[in-house]
Amino acid sequence: MRVAFVPAWKNQIDLGLPDNLFDRFRTKKEGMEMTHVVTQPCVGCRYTDCVVVCPVECFYEGEKMLYIHPDECIDCEACVAECPVEAIFHEDNVPAEWQSYIAMNAEQAPQSKVITEKKKPLVDS
Repeated sequence: MRVAFVPAWKNQIDLGLPDNLFDRFRTKKEGMEMTHVVTQPCVGCRYTDCVVVCPVECFYEGEKMLYIHPDECIDCEACVAECPVEAIFHEDNVPAEWQSYIAMNAEQAPQSKVITEKKKPLVDS
């Protein structure tokens, strides 16, 4: 029998967190892929507003864009609202024309350097 942990304060204090946040953490821990993906709008701009709000430091810096490491992202959604070019999507909601970015994030993040602090965007942004 499995028992889900839900803090007693969850229903008493509105922190603006998604209702299923704790289920997402449990699902991620059990090995199911649930992650966010940086897509095409980030190419050439590389704003870093998203990295400062990430609680697990799962962003990686590529030459022309940022990547999210799928094994490190806890799906908290903090980065989504911070992205000024709306480049971050949950993997289930990535537009059809940008589906290749799911694999690109998974391949490029482990080969790139972690980024945890805000930097200037690229010149052409």
